[in-house]
Amino acid sequence: MTLHLAELLALDPRLAAVYARAGDFPPRLREPGFAGLARIVCGQQVSVASADAIWARLALLPEATTAAGFLALGEAGLIGVGLSRSKFKTLTTVATAIHTGELDLAHIAQAPAEAAIAELTRLPGIGPWTAEIYLMFCAGHPDIFPSGDLALQKAVAHAFELPAINAKQLTALAQVWSPYRATAALLFWRLYAVMRGRQALPL
Repeated sequence: MTLHLAELLALDPRLAAVYARAGDFPPRLREPGFAGLARIVCGQQVSVASADAIWARLALLPEATTAAGFLALGEAGLIGVGLSRSKFKTLTTVATAIHTGELDLAHIAQAPAEAAIAELTRLPGIGPWTAEIYLMFCAGHPDIFPSGDLALQKAVAHAFELPAINAKQLTALAQVWSPYRATAALLFWRLYAVMRGRQALPL
C-alpha cells in the first residue's frame, strides 16, 4: 500500500471496502511532454486496443513522437497510422504550440491543477478529460479526479450503491478525497476493472 493510498483511506474510511475488493494497483506514470499528450489524444473515444494500435504505428515512425518530428512528417507522412482527421488536427495544434513555445508542458506540470487544466484546454481538441489524464499520468499530479470519465462514474455509483452519478455530482463527492484524488481515481478504475472481470485498469 502506498503512502497516498493509506492517507486516502484515513480520509474516507468508506473506501476500505472498495480497496478490499479492488486490491492493490501499481503507480501509472507515462512519458511527459508531447509524446505523453499525443498518446492520450490517440486514446480519445476509442477502445484501449485501438488506441494502443494507433500509438504503436505512430511510434514506429522516425521522430513522430516529438513535436518537431510530428510536424515534419505532416499529413502525408502519417498515412496508415490510423489517426482520424480530428486527432491529426489536435496533435498538429499541440505540436505547433510546443514548437513555438506557446505551450510549456514542463511549466504546466508544476502549476496548480485548475491553472494547468485551463492552460491545456485552451487548445482546440484538448478537453477536460484529456487534460486531467495528462496531469495524472504524465505530470504525476496527486490531486486530479477526472469526473467526466464514465468508468469512474459507474464504479463510484456501484461502490456507494447509487442509481447513477453524473460528472458534476462526482466532482462534488470527490472533494473529500483531496489532496489524494488521483489515488482515489486509480482505486475506482481498479474497482471498475474488477467489476468487468478484467485485470488491467481501463486506461
